[in-house]
Amino acid sequence: MLIATVLALIWANSPWSGAYEALRSVVVPGPLHLTLYEWAADGLLAIFFFVAGVELKEEFVHGELSRFRDAILPVVAALAGMVVPALIYVGVSWGVPNAARGWAIPTATDIAFALAVLAVTASALPMALRAFLLTLAVVDDLGAIIVIALFYGDKPSFLPLLAAVVVLAVFGLLQRRRVRSAFLYVLLGVAAWVLLHEAGIHPTVAGVACGLLMNVDGDPSPAARADHVVRPVSAGFAVPVFAFLAAGVPLDLSALEGVFTDRIALGVLLGLVVGKFVGVFGGAWLSVRLGFARISPDLVWRDIAAVSVLAGIGFTVSLLIGDRAYQGDTGVTTAVLMASVIASLLAAALLRIRVRTRARDDI
Repeated sequence: MLIATVLALIWANSPWSGAYEALRSVVVPGPLHLTLYEWAADGLLAIFFFVAGVELKEEFVHGELSRFRDAILPVVAALAGMVVPALIYVGVSWGVPNAARGWAIPTATDIAFALAVLAVTASALPMALRAFLLTLAVVDDLGAIIVIALFYGDKPSFLPLLAAVVVLAVFGLLQRRRVRSAFLYVLLGVAAWVLLHEAGIHPTVAGVACGLLMNVDGDPSPAARADHVVRPVSAGFAVPVFAFLAAGVPLDLSALEGVFTDRIALGVLLGLVVGKFVGVFGGAWLSVRLGFARISPDLVWRDIAAVSVLAGIGFTVSLLIGDRAYQGDTGVTTAVLMASVIASLLAAALLRIRVRTRARDDI
């Protein structure tokens, strides 16, 4: 994903930038008349959201979200980490025409990117920290999916929507009966995707719906088998292709300065870098302070602070929402990229400090 982003930025800032834009705009032959970029955003990201849906189901049934006392801390942190960035964005962009359309852009956390930074910089820290971040990001993903479905689709068309519900019900029934036919499930998933697209609902919802309907019981469970196959496709193909087609924006000095003069872009930047930290850390601290949540005995507040900064990596989902709100706005894309880089570097520094401090204390 990182390599794809860098390649896109190099191409978009080269003398051949016109070819990059032409590639994004190529209309793929077929009845839906979608461009290559739209296929990546609507189609390939459905694979990414399927993996997120499977993770959600696993967390709800067997993970942190299955136990209320353990789940409440990251859940409250995630919700506050969506509300505060949205409020900061609204405050910064207040009065700008059409600014309200972008309120959800800084509310997202890129689960894959954030976990990768944590794994590279802080593998020596307790597993409880990864569990906190995973649960936080999973709840954040669920919120993003709901936001996309409710606020960034067209007016729903009833008959295709009803047909999609029926198809998904059949998918869930076959899972409950443990029917093993990968071809049949792919066929049903594609049918649900097409029907939701025709219904005016963002079709990535089909991905998360199928993920949530997977059976997570058994060893290995149908969900685990599907995840084993689909996750590499998501991480190695779907997300990098989307990143390559979404992240190519001009990065000259005027473009970077434009983020600070365009209040919509500035709201996105501050919402992710400042709002995520304040929301996640503040929500976690307040829930413990009020007595209805508890922090793991393996963690200290400095660990939560580092992960709160890490939550500012919006990237994939923020880029998707940004495109739905302001199609083709390079200022918003630049702001998301800047925020993700800043959050990554700050979080990596804080996590490395925690690793060294913990190692010194254990000596």
